[in-house]
Amino acid sequence: MLAKVLIALLMVVVTVFPACAGRPPSTMPTASPNASQNNTPMPTQNAAPAPNTTPTPNTSPSIPVPPATALPLSPIPDGSIKVERVFPDLSFREMTNLVQPDDASGLIFVTEQRGVIQAFASSQPQQGSYIFLDITDRVNRGGDEEGLLGIVFDPDYKRNGQFYVYYSAANPRRSVLSRFSLDQKNLKLADPQSEVIIMEIAQPFSNHNGGQLAFGPDGYLYIGLGDGGSAGDPQGNGQNLKSLLGKILRIDVRGLSGSGSYKIPADNPFINTTGARAEIWAFGLRNPWRFSFDTETGLLWAGDVGQNKWEEIDIISKGGNYGWNIMEGSHCYSPDTRCNQSGMTLPLVEYDHSKGCSVTGGYVYRGDNISSLKGYYIYGDYCSGNIWALGYEDNTVTQNILLADSGLSITSFGEDMEGNLYILSREGGIYTLVQKK
Repeated sequence: MLAKVLIALLMVVVTVFPACAGRPPSTMPTASPNASQNNTPMPTQNAAPAPNTTPTPNTSPSIPVPPATALPLSPIPDGSIKVERVFPDLSFREMTNLVQPDDASGLIFVTEQRGVIQAFASSQPQQGSYIFLDITDRVNRGGDEEGLLGIVFDPDYKRNGQFYVYYSAANPRRSVLSRFSLDQKNLKLADPQSEVIIMEIAQPFSNHNGGQLAFGPDGYLYIGLGDGGSAGDPQGNGQNLKSLLGKILRIDVRGLSGSGSYKIPADNPFINTTGARAEIWAFGLRNPWRFSFDTETGLLWAGDVGQNKWEEIDIISKGGNYGWNIMEGSHCYSPDTRCNQSGMTLPLVEYDHSKGCSVTGGYVYRGDNISSLKGYYIYGDYCSGNIWALGYEDNTVTQNILLADSGLSITSFGEDMEGNLYILSREGGIYTLVQKK
């Protein structure tokens, strides 16, 4: 029976899992949101624009997925994994991220959507958390998907005390990428006045803000942006290389001299393309709410939230076109039949809305606590609470199994410096996966 299942998984990308738990639609990045009525023109996006003749992106040559390092994966026994709460003395409001910097402090940082960063000692969580940074005075929490959405610590944080956040702002509606620094009078806290605004991006609607931040193995900062919102990408941003919306960006923030002073890496794929924004690393994304780099292979994994039928998992490659809004998953969206898929990278796996409604990208598990999960990409769904493990070897999906129905509204995953995986619940608790005894 197991052999038949594995053969089926290799032949098709559609995954077959139990039906979702039927919870109400997400208040985080949703699959089929209500359209905003705000059509007011927004300011021009910051940073050096290129000339204004955009190529037709969906007819470009196919971009190959980078090869993965050979990592033999052990089969995961059915029913062997469960979800368990950790740090039970702690609870947070509308968590969006959990990160741990490489600074030997042992502190874990949690972002709350309202604009607060909390910190606590992972070895002594019973001592409680404290507010590391409060920027509620500049964060717009007006829309369900607006707020403090991303955080990443500088690779050299131990020396320079710098970190980066991504948040929503109002008047005009926009997304803000900023750098903050530690308070030199109290190194346990960040200085709210140290903000250096790196980039501001106009947002026409209140949803599909993206917000994920990550430093790649190359030392550059990667930024996830949704298509601008409403429903169906009415402005066509996903396929428009003049727009930063519906993209993953890649910029160099080392040596910033002031606001907007980031650099463009010389090997960015569209740096010499007439009319394209040079910051773009990949495009054709609807809302890459969460993505992460595998710490061993360097592959960039992303969960891209679908419209109203399909959720997808992708490996993001240089210059890749992931199809939106021509495609939703591996299916035609606009037009709804006979669409031109030339040059597009289709999902590794997808699932329909009987299994969930808003994918939450996770991490390739590299911890030591659950040997059977090592090398598997772990991801979930906000609406159903399902958590899956995806095996990928030699550029092929070898397994994609349901690990657990967590019963949680999964807003994000997190990872500590030891490779332990955390699951963030909208209800306020932090969870992890454990081996059943």
